[in-house]
Amino acid sequence: MPGIALVTGANKGIGLEIVRQLAATKWQVFLTGRSPASVREAASSLSQSVTPVVLDVTSPSSIEAAVKTVSGVVDHLDVLINNAGVLEEDDSPIFTLPSAQLLRMLDTNTIAPLLVTQAFLPLLRNSASARIINLSSGAGQLTDMGTWAPAYSISKTALNGVTGQLAAALKDSNIAVNAVCPGWVKTEMGGREAPRSVEEGADSIVWLATAAPQRMTGQFIRDRTPIPW
Repeated sequence: MPGIALVTGANKGIGLEIVRQLAATKWQVFLTGRSPASVREAASSLSQSVTPVVLDVTSPSSIEAAVKTVSGVVDHLDVLINNAGVLEEDDSPIFTLPSAQLLRMLDTNTIAPLLVTQAFLPLLRNSASARIINLSSGAGQLTDMGTWAPAYSISKTALNGVTGQLAAALKDSNIAVNAVCPGWVKTEMGGREAPRSVEEGADSIVWLATAAPQRMTGQFIRDRTPIPW
């Protein structure tokens, strides 16, 4: 049955594909991004069930404004997809990692999804069965940690921690919380050499939003299958 979803960072890449797939199955979707022009343009290419909303996930005032906007349209959310993220790919080793770079990655990739979730939680609690989906990365896996992009990798490991904490805190509620590794996808972030299409990258996310068992929570998912943290 179609529901109501909000997707952050959805004006391009995997986020836009998630919105496209959900809207194609008659979901009502709030497509969010930082730029008013970019979210309007992205939404205009999709169905009338897609509503553009300006949301800078690193700005508390922008988050507050987005909640007010969404609350003026609907009385609940069934799915929150924390897709917005940034990557500063750096070949420098962790020994010389600038603290400012790490803080930037943590701000957008870890803290922002938590703040957005906290802000939209009242709307999620109003759903009969809600889901929170955090876009993570295999780069953040503790069981397979490498040396690539240390700041980004650490921020995704920390996001996995946020996911686990939320899942545990909401285990007795009607809200499932999971993280997803979409794989290496052909996007502005992933680059042209990436082996996966945006359709493949969005698949597990849309599945979690629409068809996965509600009892599935506190998991790290790749290709619709739990993987080690």
